[in-house]
Amino acid sequence: MKRRDFLLTTAMTSVASMLRFDKLEAALKNNTISVSSAPDLVAVMGGEPAVMLDRALAKFGGIKSFVKKGQIVVLKPNIGWDKTPDHAADTNPDLVAAMVKQCYSAGAKRVEVFDHTCNQWDRCYVNSGIKNAVESAGGIMIPANDESFFRTVAIPNGVKLKQTAIHRSLLDCDVWFNMPILKNHGGAKMTISMKNYMGIVWDREYFHRTDLQQCIADVCTFHKRPALNIVDAYRIMFQNGPQGKSVADTALLKTLIVSPDIVAADAASVKFFNQVRKMNINEVSHIQMGQALHLGTEDLEKLRIDRIKI
Repeated sequence: MKRRDFLLTTAMTSVASMLRFDKLEAALKNNTISVSSAPDLVAVMGGEPAVMLDRALAKFGGIKSFVKKGQIVVLKPNIGWDKTPDHAADTNPDLVAAMVKQCYSAGAKRVEVFDHTCNQWDRCYVNSGIKNAVESAGGIMIPANDESFFRTVAIPNGVKLKQTAIHRSLLDCDVWFNMPILKNHGGAKMTISMKNYMGIVWDREYFHRTDLQQCIADVCTFHKRPALNIVDAYRIMFQNGPQGKSVADTALLKTLIVSPDIVAADAASVKFFNQVRKMNINEVSHIQMGQALHLGTEDLEKLRIDRIKI
């Protein structure tokens, strides 16, 4: 290229760059260009579980933002109790099935579902409706009724809990999702995302005989965090938790709360729970302990929260 042509080309490029910059600057001043980002928390109200899940995931860029083709995915709902779905003791089976389908739509190789149950494990799996829902969607129910399914891992950041045995499905998967139900709990006051971790460990008795609230916070520091905490508040148990006495202990609220921040998810869930029955969040002390362990924030005012009404 001749020197004159080079100089001319350089000048034209500089002018073009200036023009593009001017247009960008003007557009920004006029608010015609916006930079989008995922919210910190999404709350959806008024729909059926699958619909609310779809709307919530869309806010985070869709399921493909979390699940890649060929990955093994684990879902950890609450399946602790031998109760039917109308008792709201376990995560809504329609929600779990919808999440299984979402993961397969993203190209997941396999979707596994488990919980270390409190009642007889196979009855919990069946009577909760979750086994049928998961298997109908192509997912695989994994037992957690024997210590051989668990491997001991270190919890280096724990205050009281320094090691524990965690289910091997969660240890071996590529990504996992925490899917608790929102409900009252006699010991921990509330059982939501953080308390749902007790279903991934073998020795729950250590939690109870040591310091329940602190151990709940401690186990959540385990390095393999859930991609999202998906709180089922379609039907909640507001009293006599964690297993309830009758359907009279429940309230139909048709809500879903989703966040990658486990502390924020639980703080928002307690705030929502207060619309039905008063619960002082300070009594749910594992939430504050989780914040102290840098697991997230309970200061919802600092977060971007997207609310969707269906």
